[in-house]
Amino acid sequence: MEGGGAVADASAFKECFSLAWKNPYVLRLAFSAGIGGLLFGYDTGVISGALLYIQDDFSQFDKKTWLQETIVSAAIAGAIAGAAAGGWANDRFGRKISLMVADFLFFVGAVIMASANGPALLVAGRVFVGLGVGMASMTSPLYISEASPAKIRGALVSTNGLLITGGQFFSYLINLAFTKAPGTWRWMLGVAGIPALVQFILMAFLPESPRWLYRKQGKEEESRTILHKIYPADEAESEIQELKDSVEAEIREEGSSGKINLLKLIKTKTVRRGLVAGVGLQVFQQFVGINTVMYYSPTIVQLAGFASNQIALALSLITSGLNALGSIVSIYFIDRTGRKKLLVISLCGVVLSLGVLSAVFHETSTHSPAIGEAETKHFANSTCPAYELASSNWDCMKCLKTSSPSCGFCASSAGKLYPGACLASNDVVKEGCRKEGRLWYTKGCPSKFGWAAVIGLALYIIFFSPGMGTVPWIVNSEIYPLRFRGVCGGIAATANWVSNLIVAQSFLTLTRVIGTSMTFLIFGVISVAALFFVLICVPETKGLPIEEVESMLESRDLQLKFWRKRSLQSNKSDGFA
Repeated sequence: MEGGGAVADASAFKECFSLAWKNPYVLRLAFSAGIGGLLFGYDTGVISGALLYIQDDFSQFDKKTWLQETIVSAAIAGAIAGAAAGGWANDRFGRKISLMVADFLFFVGAVIMASANGPALLVAGRVFVGLGVGMASMTSPLYISEASPAKIRGALVSTNGLLITGGQFFSYLINLAFTKAPGTWRWMLGVAGIPALVQFILMAFLPESPRWLYRKQGKEEESRTILHKIYPADEAESEIQELKDSVEAEIREEGSSGKINLLKLIKTKTVRRGLVAGVGLQVFQQFVGINTVMYYSPTIVQLAGFASNQIALALSLITSGLNALGSIVSIYFIDRTGRKKLLVISLCGVVLSLGVLSAVFHETSTHSPAIGEAETKHFANSTCPAYELASSNWDCMKCLKTSSPSCGFCASSAGKLYPGACLASNDVVKEGCRKEGRLWYTKGCPSKFGWAAVIGLALYIIFFSPGMGTVPWIVNSEIYPLRFRGVCGGIAATANWVSNLIVAQSFLTLTRVIGTSMTFLIFGVISVAALFFVLICVPETKGLPIEEVESMLESRDLQLKFWRKRSLQSNKSDGFA
């Protein structure tokens, strides 16, 4: 049964859809649990648009990048705690209960955010949402993986990735829909409670993970009943026997199936090797910069020279749509091409696109419009104080970097690339500039390279989404022994969210201190390191029944000479395609 056979791999995508006709029960389990991914994606995407309008309602957010980063990072800090607690809760109470608790926390957070009257409540709501997202982010793929037939497991777990990116795309649509509504950002953040409520209701009528049930005394028959619903009759008994052998082997090794501690995880070879691959993938997923693009996509578009909030949101919708499309591509290729090849192709493209973005933002910053003395004098009482005290040869970038007080750039009425005015940044001056039909800039300067930045973002998403976007979650849902799966999944998800927090909390500050170009260049260098990590440390798990992944890890060492073609016997034992 190892590998499921080449024919099964090649037809996995077709089988995944034919399953809807033959056995809709499996798809019902997968898509219901996958709503946890939708919550994850919606929260990631919605804050990027909501931030633009939160700044308008609470003036203290404008120009104070650490406050904006705190709003974003509050949810990530909650997700770290949620993922860590989720690993323990999954093993103690099961996958189903953990998902329902996540839904409740997410719903409470959405209500608090929608009714917030200041930054403090907004941050509190974001923490609650983060707790829910953290638990759901590691539980959803775990539940789907344990309730899926081996030969289409990758495709079904990829539906979680599809719903993550679908949630991001949906969030941008919601952002655009409410740009003109009263209380813009309140609607954007409050709508998040609806999918959480829907999943809570659906999960109440779904069974627990059959593999989790099998390890609990007195639950074997319930587990067998569910597995018979998932697998064809001729495969169900074979799957149950493999599950039984796996659990019995664990009990013989440990003396019981009880307590788990960190020392035991480190001492167990298969777990240790699984954690290196799983945690490493989760860390690199964040450090190549994806959530700077998703959290701050409209802001990045504005840094590229697009002044309007609506235009920034509309262009961000393109990247979000491509992200969702990439997840569909992943579903098609994950069980045909394999996990490792997708990761390698993905990272090569990410390195290329980050290089493009770095070059574009370098050109944008070095070719910004000059400050025209006549243009500035046109707004006699509104000139930026720092410009009045400075010598000539100022340009837009120098104007926007000014602080205490902050300044903005009012583009020329003759065209945005002509010399403009450097003015004090406040609502009165901004409206005065716009009344004359001019564009007002505070984040980035007008540039003829703006569209190249959008193309660079699109390329980044096209390459990232099918590989680094979905594969780390798939690998982490199948690489750990059953007994340690909840705890190890929680460790990996926690590592993901800690890395996410570091990147999200530092991105805007980095763009101001070292510039947007250097920030993307750093992400590019990290992406090269991630590529070598995948080649050396990540095994191929496509088509392997979950119980056989442990055997593969037992006999596998680091593939230091990754360029050498491996023998057929080595491929079989190591799980490489």
